[in-house]
Formats: sequence, C-alpha cells, structure tokens
Amino acid sequence: MLALARWLSETAASGFIRERDWLIPLLQTLHILAIAAVMSSALAIDLRVLSFARVPSQSIADTVARFAPWIWGGLIVLAVSGAPLIVAEPRRTLPNPTFQIKMTLLVLAAAATVALLISLRRDAGFYAASGRANGAARLLAVVVLALWCAVAVAGRFIAYTQPA
Repeated sequence: MLALARWLSETAASGFIRERDWLIPLLQTLHILAIAAVMSSALAIDLRVLSFARVPSQSIADTVARFAPWIWGGLIVLAVSGAPLIVAEPRRTLPNPTFQIKMTLLVLAAAATVALLISLRRDAGFYAASGRANGAARLLAVVVLALWCAVAVAGRFIAYTQPA
C-alpha cells in the first residue's frame, strides 16, 4: 500500500489537486454534504423500520422509495469527492489503518443497506398490511445505522491517526 501511495503522490493529478488552494476545501465540503445525505436518509429509513418515526400516510415502502435514492446518490458524490482527496494525499490516507477500517466499514454498511432495502421491497405487502417490520428487518436496521455511524466516526479519525 505504501508503494502505491508513493507512486500516486508523484502523479500530475496529485500535484494538481494539492496546488489548488480552493479544491481540497471544496471536495471536503461536498464529501461532508454527501455524508449528511447518506446518514440522514439511512436514519429516516431505519427509524421508520424501527417504528420510531411513523407517518400515518406513509408506508415503509413509501419511506424507502423516498429516501433510498438519496443514499445511492450520496454514495456517488462520496466516491467522486473522496477519490480526489485520496489522490491529493495518498501517503496520509492509503497506508493509514483508520482509513482502511473506514473503507471496510463502508463496504459492510453499503452491503447491509442493500440487504435491508431488498428485504423491505420483497416484503412490502406484509409491511403495508401490518405497518411494522419483522424482527430480522428491525435488527438489520440497527446494524445499518451502527455501521453508517462507524463509517462517519472512522472517517473523522483519519485526521488523527498516522500511517503504520
């Protein structure tokens, strides 16, 4: 990983990003806004699944249809804004164990979110009739929320840990 980081830090793209005083703050701002979109959308779905946020006129399927696109759109913005941040400072990020933990948690959070959304779409009729999610979906909602929070915390801690 260190060899990749060294090579990447010497590329023209890395230098270009670092030399523009405005670019890294702009990318960080977009990254933070995308985190907010993903986290708040996941929270809205999870709270609905957990019956903490019940809107009488909106079923679980309606809530998923409303907020899931924000999760996927936010993930795209996270990738588009995060990749140049890595390119700008690869020696600080790629070999950093906290960054590696964050990326692992990100994959797990996305996979758990997909599993939850598939489960909710597959059983939409049941949820519409009962108004409540089953125990497995409720547990998965808690796991999804915990994973997204862990991703955000790990991302924040990257600035405070050094590469191994």
